[in-house]
Amino acid sequence: MTASLKKVRASMMNAIHDLPLLVAGDEGFFRDEGLDVEIVRTPGSGQRDSDHQALRANVFDRTMEALYDQGACDQFRMCEWGVMKRAVESTVTSGHRAAKIVALGSAMSTFAIVTDPRSRIYEPEQLKDKPIGVSPFNGSHFTTLKLLEGFLKREQIRTTFAGTMKERLDAVSRGEVAAVSLMEPWISIAEMRGLRVLMESHSTRSEAAGDELDGATLAKMFRAEASTRII
Repeated sequence: MTASLKKVRASMMNAIHDLPLLVAGDEGFFRDEGLDVEIVRTPGSGQRDSDHQALRANVFDRTMEALYDQGACDQFRMCEWGVMKRAVESTVTSGHRAAKIVALGSAMSTFAIVTDPRSRIYEPEQLKDKPIGVSPFNGSHFTTLKLLEGFLKREQIRTTFAGTMKERLDAVSRGEVAAVSLMEPWISIAEMRGLRVLMESHSTRSEAAGDELDGATLAKMFRAEASTRII
């Protein structure tokens, strides 16, 4: 008699973040570990058809966070700083399902600050007090601060909400913002459009989960995702 598989629901926001999760599911690595992992697709700002629920000012009103609060997913991953913010605030703000940081992520994302050549911005210092399009409290926001704090004082870095990655590309092309923060594949699309990559860096990932996921189950998930390296 075959033992039943343990059910786990994991959030997937963007393929470029969550490729190990997707491959482990497609290749049956989760099932090999005795897990039935349902991948809950939640729109992130990098998807072409993202809606603005994924970008609401209150992070707990956003698509993935709202589903987690409602118990519709058990585990999620995003940029390291974003997970820290959500994990801490979920425990100190009443009415939210607690989340704990359980691991560094199994993938890294490249982010870049992109400008339009017509702006004649060639150096990071030229972005002093100029609007830079990001999605607040996500990887594009925190990575932009990390990149520019080596060149500007914090109070000189002016980030502003500029919609999804696609909308940010359009905004910088129209001159509505001086620069935007993008990740792949939008960096490549920006270069195809003739925009300039001013500087780039990596966003490290973290993973969070609810108390329902015990250490043994998480270890099985991580082993399955690590198995994707051999493909």
